[in-house]
Amino acid sequence: MSNIKEDQANFTNGFYLETHKRWEKFSNWIHCICVVTFDLELGQALESIYPPHVTLTKQETLNICYLAFPDSNSGCMGDTNFIVRLQSCPSKAVLSNVHTAYNSKCPPALQINPAYYWGYVYFRQVKDIKLPRGYFQKSVVILSRLPFNNLFTKIISVIAPEYFDNGNLSLEAACYNIDQWPTPVPGLTLSLPLLGSVFQTFIPHQRNSTSLILQLAGLNEVATSSENQIQASVEDLNLFDIFQPVLSHIDMLWELVITAEPLIVMASSPNHCSLMVLALTRIISPLKFCADHRTYFTIHDSDFKQFTNKVHGTPPVILGVTNPFFAKTLHHWPHTVRLGQYQKYKLKKNGNSKIFDSTPGVYSSYKPFLQKDKTMIKNLISGINTKRPFEVQSALLKKHLLELTHSFMIPLERYIASLMPLLKNISPFRAAPTPLPFNPDDFFAMLETAGPQLTTGIKGDWVGLYKKFFRSPNFNGWFNNRYTELALKLQALQLQALSDADLKLWVQGKPEVEIVDMVLKIKNKIKKCEQHDIPVSHTIKEQLEQRLQDIISSLPDDLKNILQTS
Repeated sequence: MSNIKEDQANFTNGFYLETHKRWEKFSNWIHCICVVTFDLELGQALESIYPPHVTLTKQETLNICYLAFPDSNSGCMGDTNFIVRLQSCPSKAVLSNVHTAYNSKCPPALQINPAYYWGYVYFRQVKDIKLPRGYFQKSVVILSRLPFNNLFTKIISVIAPEYFDNGNLSLEAACYNIDQWPTPVPGLTLSLPLLGSVFQTFIPHQRNSTSLILQLAGLNEVATSSENQIQASVEDLNLFDIFQPVLSHIDMLWELVITAEPLIVMASSPNHCSLMVLALTRIISPLKFCADHRTYFTIHDSDFKQFTNKVHGTPPVILGVTNPFFAKTLHHWPHTVRLGQYQKYKLKKNGNSKIFDSTPGVYSSYKPFLQKDKTMIKNLISGINTKRPFEVQSALLKKHLLELTHSFMIPLERYIASLMPLLKNISPFRAAPTPLPFNPDDFFAMLETAGPQLTTGIKGDWVGLYKKFFRSPNFNGWFNNRYTELALKLQALQLQALSDADLKLWVQGKPEVEIVDMVLKIKNKIKKCEQHDIPVSHTIKEQLEQRLQDIISSLPDDLKNILQTS
């Protein structure tokens, strides 16, 4: 077991600062740990930050401070966990080499978006008559690029209580431990020592991510653990438990999310609203939700004016809120999920007044394109009545959502594969061809014989739903990613053709300027291969190097020497 006092001593006596100046391993996982307190004069204020060398912009600091506390109306007593998502400074929106490698291997939903931080908050509010306000109020926040909502929630639940009991030395010791952690690599089970315990976690890999929501529990949390070992998957959302209050509307919510409709989640606590927002972004898995989403949002946020502006229309965002003030401010938003303590839920369709009805439920005038899968819903409701285990209920719901998304996306995947030019159009001596353009009319024509009807019995206006999807950030994100993959595949095929070509024969009769141009092009392509931009094998890279030498050897000595040293 790790010696906590020794870790604390290492940090505070300068050993840690002297031997870990760059904090590289720490920053692979966490940007910083913040302590936010309530100041009578300033309000919510940043008390301290670890490691101490980390700097935050004024706007980042303000956003963290306001997001670190529940709204006054929430009435959260005791300890509360919740998750926030906030914008980072544009100048910091750059991925490190480690995070770039991580993004290339992890499932889309777990990729890092460099424009945002995730904040994992542990808030404590208890009565304390010795304090001026009669309450102790403080939050400890892990700020990270990684969207590991379950793992970091468990980690902050170890760090924060230790801090409240033992003060700053425990945060210093935690930083020391984290800076020893291995690199976050998808596909591996990792051991992460922390304050005398060892977290064991598994980061999913995209190669086996047929569904993020089905494979995220890659490490079974009920596995046998020793006293100081904590099993924790990076994400563990109980979708059935979260969606149970609005279960009868799950198919409509799936349509709203896949088309990136503006959506408000109103709840009594930041914990409930943050989990619902996260769950909503996951119901279209394995498709990545590419629109903005704020798991917990307050009136003090720097984007408040943008989201409440009625002139420019509602943006494609999912907002999680707890302040009743938003019921009035966002009454023009078209869709609301309201959570609460009640067990009876109704769908209201009576215009703007829907927002002011405090009854929990889904409030929207949206008309779904697809028919509701009543059989699946009845099955789940029956499971509630027969006390079917929640694990089974969640598995059934996840299976339904996965099949729905697959039925929607398979025709698109099949169509985009048809945009690849024929192999006969690839020449070693010409630039790689580009994929054919996406033509919606061609896609709709294909649906008649190879549409969703091949994989699902759900009826409805699939074409109408696709048309709405094509106007969403989710389509843009998916299409740009797939189109880039096709373009890189074509470049790889062109390089393969070039590596097999007889360049000694090609150079005969060619002017020197054309030969030098080919040399420079091959060098540039080899460099791109080394940067992993183009997916080619090590064998092809070696063959390209040989083709390069074949060309250079045909040139005069003076030019040969220049090209070999350049």
